[in-house]
Amino acid sequence: MSSTETQQQTKVVLTQAFDEKAHVGSRYTDYLPVYDTTTTFPPTQPFEVRDRGLDADPAKPNLLNADNVTVTKLTPRIGTEIRGLQLSQLTDAQKNELALLIAERGVVVFRDQDFKDIGPQKQKEFGRYFGPLHIHPVGAHVKDHIELHNIYLGPDNLYRAQTRSSKLTTTGQHSDVSYEHQPPGVTILTLLEVPSSGGDTGWTSQVVAYERLSDPIKKLLEGLRAEHSGFPQADGARRDGKHVRREPVKSDHPIVRVHPVTGQKALFVNPGFTKKIIGLKDEESDAILQLLFKHISQGQDFQVRVKWDDRTVSLWDNRVTSHTAISDYDVNDGAEGLRHGFRITTLAEKPKGVNGLESVW
Repeated sequence: MSSTETQQQTKVVLTQAFDEKAHVGSRYTDYLPVYDTTTTFPPTQPFEVRDRGLDADPAKPNLLNADNVTVTKLTPRIGTEIRGLQLSQLTDAQKNELALLIAERGVVVFRDQDFKDIGPQKQKEFGRYFGPLHIHPVGAHVKDHIELHNIYLGPDNLYRAQTRSSKLTTTGQHSDVSYEHQPPGVTILTLLEVPSSGGDTGWTSQVVAYERLSDPIKKLLEGLRAEHSGFPQADGARRDGKHVRREPVKSDHPIVRVHPVTGQKALFVNPGFTKKIIGLKDEESDAILQLLFKHISQGQDFQVRVKWDDRTVSLWDNRVTSHTAISDYDVNDGAEGLRHGFRITTLAEKPKGVNGLESVW
């Protein structure tokens, strides 16, 4: 669950998930994807965490009023872009204010960053400031740094594309590993190499998605929990010959989640991991979830789409957003089709809903 967990095996066996010849001369070969095929982790345990946004000055003077800083709203309700600040050099006061800004704006995009060049140890240290680091139960990672979840799709590794080859679209809205008992708060995504065009990421404001619902539907959903399951992901990994390093879990989370810092209400369901609504008949659950999934996926007036370059870092709050990669580039074109980066995901509190409704498992 976090980087402090004890590995159950002492000898780690790795398999690489790339073709070395395709990366001759690359500066970032140390970040190429590998699979740990032996390490296992025990079940997750409850932990206490204090959201850094609680310690922030609401006016954010240290973050937003620093010299030579440009702050731009990408859309009215979701997404802020910042230029002129280096994440690697932020003070604690600035990090606290950043945590609050991410909660308020959903996603914050930093341009012209040196973050990818400061090394894995400092990158993980930055992430840990916001919470315990999540270790993905099945995904590829950076060698010797299992907390750095690898994001990779190129001509020499089409696994991410193949998993969606039977779909009409490559998009898949989700909130990172929302099946965890204490699912993620802030995620930090850094891209090292990007295609010449395409490969954007889209985020949806789950706060606005909730606000758009009619009052009777809001009232109904505020009293309900939904099951988020990691079992399909683990089953798919095993089917494809991948190692499952921690056994999957299910969690019944409130459908409407209250953010611990801002008090905002947000939908907390996503097509990636939410399977059913607890206490409803199958047909009722399916109908309501399909309504919500369509609402989340098609709400372009409360979404933001961000174009990447190799000096961009995006941070988002999984409690108030869902997101999707947009794999619209030609992965079979060696000159165009490579998107490579790493994700640092921090875990947060046990979800709470309206009137004290809590997650159960």
